[in-house]
Amino acid sequence: MACESALPAIMDEQALMGLNPNADACYRQREILVKQKKLFAIRKALAYFEQLKESQDGWEVCAEALAKGIYSDDHVKFFCFQVLEHQIKYRHGSLTGVQQQLIREALMKWLQMQLMNTHSEKPFIKNKAAQVFALTFIMEYPTMWPKFFFDLLSLVGLNPYGLDIYLRTLMAIDAEVVDRDILHTPEETRRNTLIKDSMRENCIPALVESWYQILQTYQQSHSELTCQCLEVVGAYVSWIDLNLIANDRFVNLLLSHMSVEELREEACDCLFEIVNKGMDPVDKTKLVESLSQVLQSAGFFNVEQEEDVDFLAKFSRLVNGIGQALVLSWTKLTKSGDVKVAAETLRALEAKVPLMLQLLIHEDDDISANIVGFCYDYLHILKQLTLLTDQQKSNVEAIMLAVMKKLTYDDEYNFENEGEDEAMFVEYRKQLKMLLDRLAQVSPELLLESVRRIFTSTMQNWQTTRFMEVEVAIRLFYMLGEALPASHGAHFTGDATKASTLQDMMRTLISSGVSEYQHTSVTLEFFETVVRYDKFFIVEPQHIPNVLMAFLDHRGLRHSSPKVRSRVAYLFSRFIKTLYKHMNAYIEDILSRIQDLLELAPPENGFPALLSSDDQLFMFETAGVLIVNGECPADRKQGLMRSLLTPLMEAFRLLLAKLTQEVDEERQTALADCLSHAVGFASRTSKAFSNKQTVKLCGCSEVYLDCLQTFLPALSCPVQRGTLRSAVRSFLHRMIICLEEEVLPFIPAASEHMLKDCEPKDLQEFIPLISQITAKFKSQVSPFLQQVFMPLVLAIFEVLSRPAEDNDQTAALEKQMLRRSYFCFIQTIASSGMNEVMANQGGKDGLVGFPDFIYKHILPACFLAPLKPTFDLSDAQTVLGLEFVHFLQQEYLPSLQVSPEITQELCQVLQQPDIKVLKNYMKAFFQQAKL
Repeated sequence: MACESALPAIMDEQALMGLNPNADACYRQREILVKQKKLFAIRKALAYFEQLKESQDGWEVCAEALAKGIYSDDHVKFFCFQVLEHQIKYRHGSLTGVQQQLIREALMKWLQMQLMNTHSEKPFIKNKAAQVFALTFIMEYPTMWPKFFFDLLSLVGLNPYGLDIYLRTLMAIDAEVVDRDILHTPEETRRNTLIKDSMRENCIPALVESWYQILQTYQQSHSELTCQCLEVVGAYVSWIDLNLIANDRFVNLLLSHMSVEELREEACDCLFEIVNKGMDPVDKTKLVESLSQVLQSAGFFNVEQEEDVDFLAKFSRLVNGIGQALVLSWTKLTKSGDVKVAAETLRALEAKVPLMLQLLIHEDDDISANIVGFCYDYLHILKQLTLLTDQQKSNVEAIMLAVMKKLTYDDEYNFENEGEDEAMFVEYRKQLKMLLDRLAQVSPELLLESVRRIFTSTMQNWQTTRFMEVEVAIRLFYMLGEALPASHGAHFTGDATKASTLQDMMRTLISSGVSEYQHTSVTLEFFETVVRYDKFFIVEPQHIPNVLMAFLDHRGLRHSSPKVRSRVAYLFSRFIKTLYKHMNAYIEDILSRIQDLLELAPPENGFPALLSSDDQLFMFETAGVLIVNGECPADRKQGLMRSLLTPLMEAFRLLLAKLTQEVDEERQTALADCLSHAVGFASRTSKAFSNKQTVKLCGCSEVYLDCLQTFLPALSCPVQRGTLRSAVRSFLHRMIICLEEEVLPFIPAASEHMLKDCEPKDLQEFIPLISQITAKFKSQVSPFLQQVFMPLVLAIFEVLSRPAEDNDQTAALEKQMLRRSYFCFIQTIASSGMNEVMANQGGKDGLVGFPDFIYKHILPACFLAPLKPTFDLSDAQTVLGLEFVHFLQQEYLPSLQVSPEITQELCQVLQQPDIKVLKNYMKAFFQQAKL
């Protein structure tokens, strides 16, 4: 063999042990960690694998090994197929005709050996073999190996081991050629189209016949093989002639499989794919109806007698496909004006509604979820009809009742430890909500009345009703808020019937006492609903005290469940922000009741806090909103704000002193986090202010300046710099908005500290702060910017020049983000009219060589970038000076061999004042230059 000079004809089997794809992961990991020699063995195996892959003739060793069955080890066989796969995928075009024939023969000999085996190969080897067969087919069909399928079929006959490989190969071909989820290049798309056209013309009837023979022969003895074949039929039916499959012979066979326990789920999927095939609406309706009649005659529509929920889930998906196919046909026929056939299609569709309802209401949520699509589309049809029949109205009501019932939690739902099952139910509820929203579009009056009836009767007896029924009654009321939308939540104005009904329901919710119900799901739903309809309290403010108490006592912020407390903290902040104008009488009482929830939890405190630090952010924001929007005098507001913030400042000073003395890293982290929380809480109180004016009106400027002076020393703390800097930086951002120029005296010292020993992330977060100052204060901060510019630039370039590992993607991304931040900073300076900041960096003469740099590097980029195919010519603007125009005319454009006429024309356009003319000309200029 030609390869003998480069590689041994017999592979180093021992060297390949490390490539075993089926090896036990834990065993391998243990070996790698404990025994260094194993790591060496794996590296040696990988190196040998690469050597064989990359050598010109190593693949021949592998082909021969497979053809002769030299090796019995699974990992060596797998490896051989991998080498062949690499050769076919990347070097097939460079092989001679003899070498290509060698690969074909090796594959067919290996396949022939499978027919004589007493046992089947491992699945991972069969799958890899199928991939190699499929890859060879794609490269060589129809030109070099036109008889591919006939050769395979004549070799394997009806041998189950051979048919297994044949069917896996068909699925591998489908994945490469047909699968729409895989993105293909235009060249691959053309190739795939040619392959499918050739297959339709030359071999599809033979393949279909082989599938029929497999299904008939092995339906009783080899269920796995039969299921594989059904999967193949389902995959190929989307692009082959449907008449080959949708005929009495084939459909009767599929229906017989629907009664066989091992085959029925796959048969259902296969029928679904047949129904799902794109075709003419009239033909589709005929196909779907004939299939439905056969299924109904065979008793499959009697779902209440079926106990196999896995099969019913598949059957529900099939019925969903049948229903959606009829909806699509009706839509197309209606658009084309074929009224008669459209009406027939609608009758056929509505005949399936009782079955749809049975599946929708089924106690198994998977079965129900699979039919939601049909249900949704049916409601969409009803929405388009001008008048509904009595039967259609009855269908709407039945769907509504089914949705309301299915929204209910079951006994098994674990509220304390929500896992995968609970997450699936939450997703299923979202699907049901979509149905409810669609029902509201079809019949809003019916939905409103139905929910009102259920809600009212449940609230009258909530003490003796199970939690899930109470929860769903309130939940339905809550969902009305989106199902019957109102602009900016104005549910209590406009439509009198709706407003009156919702007001009645809100009164019932508050006065019924249901907020005392002892289940977290009911408690949460109560507060969610109160906040959804918070505008109700503007209409009827007399109910505010009762709801405030619910928020503040054991039902809300003092609830035994941390989950409830956390959510209520957020909902309370929303409630107050909407209704702050109605809170004046309660402000000091509320602040007094939540005082302990506004305390900074020290890290050494062993007791768990009622609220997390994230939850406390909402409490501080709520306190700020109450203080700022109260009707008391400014000095009282100042006093309340100081009472709120002074404990934070005092705790901050103590904790910072502790941090500077602390040596234990874990304790340092805890202290730094606590300091960060203190700054965050103070920052959050300022959210109540929109600008400096409102801060001054409340007399609160002084207390925030005190906060600044308290927090800034943290920037010089030698430990935990990242956490502390980030917190203080965020506070400065807020103070620039709230204190405006009063914050400027603090900026230079803060900047100096933040530029010391920077990490990429520090700088990346610091630049937006400087950009904010630049954009807001412009020339006011010019002296400061001129002073900080070079230290900042040097810090950036020092970080960018630090060496990093080639494969350290995090470091590379941080540097990329830092570069972006830097360019944004430069852009901010330029757009704020602060060019002198850069111009004065080199003294009175400016930066030495800067104009030269502009002309030699920046200007060419302005011309070369628009010539790139990715450049959007509709998104460009520029303004040029006379000196610039002179440089273009005399030096740069002549260097690009632009003719004097074009140069003159361009320079004239550049000097005229109309920017639109310039944009249009430049677009045409570059389009012409690209040709």
